[in-house]
Amino acid sequence: MREQTLQAKRENIEEIKGKINNAQAVVLVDYRGLNVEQLTELRRKYRDAGVEYKVYKNTMMRFAFKDSGLEDFNEYLKGPSAIAFGYDDPVQVAKITSEFAKEHKDLEIKAGIVDGKIIDIAGVEGLAKLPSREVLVAQVLGGFNAPIQGFANVLQGTIRSLAIVLNEIAETKTA
Repeated sequence: MREQTLQAKRENIEEIKGKINNAQAVVLVDYRGLNVEQLTELRRKYRDAGVEYKVYKNTMMRFAFKDSGLEDFNEYLKGPSAIAFGYDDPVQVAKITSEFAKEHKDLEIKAGIVDGKIIDIAGVEGLAKLPSREVLVAQVLGGFNAPIQGFANVLQGTIRSLAIVLNEIAETKTA
């Protein structure tokens, strides 16, 4: 029986470690004070954005963070902790958490991890203020498109001017 319990704990630690290593961003929160309806709303927002939200025992998370080389993160594991893993867009998990914390004062952001770097509350909120991946891609593509569009307008203006001059030459020759 004891061996089964140890094996289950090892598997739990490996699961957490895998999620930490695969996530682009991780946010740790204290959910005390939220009622079931509020937690369900938070979980739904996370799920809709492709973010995974879990509650693990702090002891299991301590071992997982230590094994992942993020032992300094363990200082934030005090009191009840839940963890959100953002796999696709690192901004999304921070944005959802930050917005929900503003609406529900009982949700406390503890810390986060982005690309293997530990960030504090200010870092999580700063990350939340960044535009989403889709907006950034649109801005970059818009930046690429602007010079091309300007060049096309210059060419179009030159061709239009040439057409006007040729039209006037044709009119003077026919007159």
